[in-house]
Amino acid sequence: MTAALKNIAKTVEQLPAKDRVFLAERLLVSLEDADLEQQWAAEALRRRDEVRSGKVKPVPAVQVYRRIERLLAK
Repeated sequence: MTAALKNIAKTVEQLPAKDRVFLAERLLVSLEDADLEQQWAAEALRRRDEVRSGKVKPVPAVQVYRRIERLLAK
């Protein structure tokens, strides 16, 4: 990682959560790679398999939304 990229990352980490979410979405859209969709599909299948095998325990959506609300409130 270059020094410039490290500085950008450090600056971004200090942004409010809403701004970081916006930036993350813009970066993902900028990739617009056909392979990206395949990678997300593979990730979804991997996560599904982890849940089915018991390796990972799912978290109820209500808990996830509460945590997100707490993080965004900071």
